[in-house]
Amino acid sequence: MILITEFMDEDAVELLRRSFDVVYDPALADRQDDLPAMMPGVNALIVRNRTQVTEALLDAAPDLRCVGRLGVGLDNIDVENCKRRGVAVYPANGANNVSVAEYVVTAAMMLLRGAWFANAAMLAGKWPRQACAGREIGGKVLGLVGFGAIARDTARLAAGLGMQVRFHDPYVAADVPEPGAARLELADLLATSDVVSLHVPLTPGTRHLMGRDAIAAMKPGAILINAARGGVVDEAALGDALRKGRLGGAALDVFETEPLTGEAAAKFSGVPNLVLTPHVAGVTEESNVRVSAMIADAILNHLS
Repeated sequence: MILITEFMDEDAVELLRRSFDVVYDPALADRQDDLPAMMPGVNALIVRNRTQVTEALLDAAPDLRCVGRLGVGLDNIDVENCKRRGVAVYPANGANNVSVAEYVVTAAMMLLRGAWFANAAMLAGKWPRQACAGREIGGKVLGLVGFGAIARDTARLAAGLGMQVRFHDPYVAADVPEPGAARLELADLLATSDVVSLHVPLTPGTRHLMGRDAIAAMKPGAILINAARGGVVDEAALGDALRKGRLGGAALDVFETEPLTGEAAAKFSGVPNLVLTPHVAGVTEESNVRVSAMIADAILNHLS
């Protein structure tokens, strides 16, 4: 049996149903206490980022052979425990790269230009033309913290718009040439970038990587974008920097608390030039089809 706990493209679900019994209930992500009792007899589990595949859940899954992740981050999956139990884990590597890259570039353009924050003033009968003039993206410096596949696609799109691309990633070998992108130390990247976009996993070393000191080290008026993992940015520190006008804007697609509760969101109240989205940078109609098809194929191959 295959259990799917979060939304998946219907064609991919139907493909799985042709060969296996499938329980498809996207609402299970909101009822995770129900999952342990459902796990006996489940050979494959398919999740997105909300379902927590913990040691306790694995203990309740004696028949589990593989886990499909409809996305790339594995923060919600106990990968080491899966490995010890012989449970294969399949992320959808590469299937939503373009979606995230487009999100980052779009956020950068919107926040630099600033005109799209004028709705309230316009509806009130005002004409804030000078305040909406904003800045062009061409010629600006994009600093990428982390330079994996998604960051490289972002760099390609940004370069096509005339941006200068810089990156910091200690895991990219020093002798590997990166055409069109210059390598910098993190401090230099923060100090010189007009837009800083984060592309790192959440680890003990990256938690609050963008804390008060790092945010203070950014170029005045710069834009910060986090479509990577919640927790990499100190959200309270970011809110303070935006209120004080230290930064030109920020876009957050990921948060320390997900889903974002009213209590957790209170720190963003009244923060200017801030765009908040519900962890959808990698989710478009097109990427959902690609991700779902990739994971369906991986699960079918493994179970066959």
